[in-house]
Amino acid sequence: MAELKKDSLSFAEALGQSVANASPTFTPALGVGVVVGMAGVSAWFVYGVATLALIVVSINVATLAKRIPCAGSFFIYVSRSLGPLWGMMTGWAMVWSYLVNSIAMTVATSILIKALLASLGSNAAVSSVFIYSVISLLLWIFAYRDIRLSSRMGLVLEAISMTIILVVCIATWSRLGFQADARQLKLQGATFSGTAEAVLFVLYSYSGFESSATLGQEIRNPHVVIPRAIVLTPAIAGVFMMFTTYVICLGFGDNISNLTSSAAPLSELASHLSSWLAVAVYFGAMISIFASALASINGSARMLYSMGRYRFLHQSMGRVHSRHKTPHWAVTTCVIINLATLLVMPKVGEIELLGYLGLTASFGYIVIYIACSIAAPVYLSLIKKLSKRALMLGVIGATVMSLALIGSVYPIPLYPYDCFIYLFLAYMVIGAGWFVALKRRTPQVLQDLEKDLEIELEPESEGDFIAEVDGDRIPRLQGRSFA
Repeated sequence: MAELKKDSLSFAEALGQSVANASPTFTPALGVGVVVGMAGVSAWFVYGVATLALIVVSINVATLAKRIPCAGSFFIYVSRSLGPLWGMMTGWAMVWSYLVNSIAMTVATSILIKALLASLGSNAAVSSVFIYSVISLLLWIFAYRDIRLSSRMGLVLEAISMTIILVVCIATWSRLGFQADARQLKLQGATFSGTAEAVLFVLYSYSGFESSATLGQEIRNPHVVIPRAIVLTPAIAGVFMMFTTYVICLGFGDNISNLTSSAAPLSELASHLSSWLAVAVYFGAMISIFASALASINGSARMLYSMGRYRFLHQSMGRVHSRHKTPHWAVTTCVIINLATLLVMPKVGEIELLGYLGLTASFGYIVIYIACSIAAPVYLSLIKKLSKRALMLGVIGATVMSLALIGSVYPIPLYPYDCFIYLFLAYMVIGAGWFVALKRRTPQVLQDLEKDLEIELEPESEGDFIAEVDGDRIPRLQGRSFA
């Protein structure tokens, strides 16, 4: 049976997967108005708080990634620490989030394609269905053929987009004399409720920073490379988002009403400098967000691949193309779901649809981050490496993400946002039911998972441990209860 292409990705390509998936250019291109509408001129501060919280979570994820590099990452991480039930549910939630994010980024790419055409003076009415179909086809081609091509393209496109946006922001700030904004610095008008409401959307802005971990079997020196990429991504994205949000608010004179009513605030600022610079902003944001959709397809396909290998899903999901060394059936399934979902979506505006999808995806991401923050200290305890610092980081990460989850569902949002909560819960219940049925029908699936075949660890003679990684002795899971 063909295997994924091992040791084929460098640090830059791993970073490209995570940065492209997080897509920091999404905020200045489309998302800043939403956050400013919730948090006012303190929006930059909300991004700062979220950056610190996610750096803590990223350290917890990196703790697991350092010791368990494999395709499917979080499914294996949590299974090794908390048992297959919780591992399967975490993997289930991650498939949800990555797929919904790919759908959201397809919609966002469509929005920017239309805006780009309009900025070029074109009056052509391009069908959304046609755009979705072309985007989905391109996603399939790149993800199907070569993960190195996908990762490199993601990094290059994101670098181009971030450079264009930084040029616009620095030029705008220069036009204003590099003045300081007292209202923003003093967090004038900030409220706790507005800040708390904005945090959930801001967390979605960073989602995907951990996705390089899903390529653990394909990255060179994954024990070192993946943790670095995972921790560095939210730091890079956070500084970028804080700076661009600050400058955009400053450029609009802290006029919240005008900023939130603007369909593309950054392009509006760019148009004051040059009409062609505004076009460049649309182009840069478009290619960046397409790269994010591609990274989400790659991530979700690796999750399906891992779950297929362990027969939690159909075994075809675990097959690898003999020449391209990609999980081609999993990739194809993800792209079909991406396009099919868009074709049956309710006929609402694309901006409105983007908001719905972003909120829906965020539920899964928060569940994943909570699970990893709990799993990291538990795993370290199993291998007798738990420290007070690791325990504290795990508690902080789990607590902050739990508060974000509670704040997103209580008080229950107004219609139609309340429907997305129940939709996600129904999806998770289906996953739990599938696990119970699978356990009764084919209990050997759990035994296969315990062997952790993807890291190819051989048992030691003493029988209590199966490997040693960077001085850490990896314990067997046999004998534990996973009910």
